[in-house]
Amino acid sequence: MGSTAFRTQFSDIADAWTLAEGIVDTVRESLLVLDKELRVIAASRSFYVAFKVSPENTQGRHLYALGDGQWNIQELRETLATIIPERRIIDGYEVSHIFPSLGPRTIRLNARQLSDRAGSASAILLGMVDVTERNILEREKDQLLREKDMLFDELQHRIANSLQIVASIILMKARSVASDETRMHLHDAHKRVMSVAAVQSQLHPSAANGPVEMMPYLSKLCETLEASMIGDARAITLKVVGQGGQAVSRQAESIGLIVTELVMNALKHAFPDNKTVGRISVAYEVHGANWKLSVADNGVGKPDCVFAQPKTGLGTSIVKALAQQLDATVETIASLEGTTVMVTHARFITDTVHVA
Repeated sequence: MGSTAFRTQFSDIADAWTLAEGIVDTVRESLLVLDKELRVIAASRSFYVAFKVSPENTQGRHLYALGDGQWNIQELRETLATIIPERRIIDGYEVSHIFPSLGPRTIRLNARQLSDRAGSASAILLGMVDVTERNILEREKDQLLREKDMLFDELQHRIANSLQIVASIILMKARSVASDETRMHLHDAHKRVMSVAAVQSQLHPSAANGPVEMMPYLSKLCETLEASMIGDARAITLKVVGQGGQAVSRQAESIGLIVTELVMNALKHAFPDNKTVGRISVAYEVHGANWKLSVADNGVGKPDCVFAQPKTGLGTSIVKALAQQLDATVETIASLEGTTVMVTHARFITDTVHVA
């Protein structure tokens, strides 16, 4: 119904007042209709029920005289005083007070001026919503989130300490065994435990706060891997390139473990003479919901389709298992220029990453 037709249909004062009363009584929120002097013209049934007052003690009375004067608040007086002269709209103003028969309550107020056809102020609509319980729940939620973060920090600390202890025990055992093959396997296990610790330490700052920014995460992870697995003894560099993107914590953890395994494989197989100036590049690219991880080296290369072979090493098996969990495929491309392993989620198509 257009505004002109509406005014025509309800041009009679009695009809218009009946309509107005019906609207006020229908709304679920507490609502007051005030005149220019802030006296109550009408109130919704919700107002009477919520504040346990009667129409006889409400209608015709000044807002600040209602009840025990609970609305006679200086800050509220100053706020409402600006509605008519400044034609303001009040939205979300909260009042805290001890109300009779209700106790301490927090009420959120919304107000606006109504004007007649000439544009003069004729009334003020004042809506009220009791947000006491909502505010209490918000505070409890914030407290629970703080406690969750504290427990998460404690859990991460315990995990880190446990991994360090396990790694130390494995290293001590490796020093005491006589078999070179057993010592090699123990050192390999030690590196894998340390890699898990590295992934956890880099993931922790972001895991409790939602999505993980992948480029900073992978960059810090590779810095840790470079410091712990390469050091100054080998002329090998490890860098991270890509376009960024985000991932949930569990996905980021799996991708981090894949990166760690592929970097370890490259360090173990691509540069056997320890004299080669080696380069390892980790690339992460995102396209919508799809992503692609590439780890490339300029080493001696390894056979194509190594990740499709039925019998593979532990590192390869770990990469395949993690990729399967991520619903991703693994592809290996080997040439005289080195090896590139690509882990692709869905149908992400991009150029092959080459080590510069």
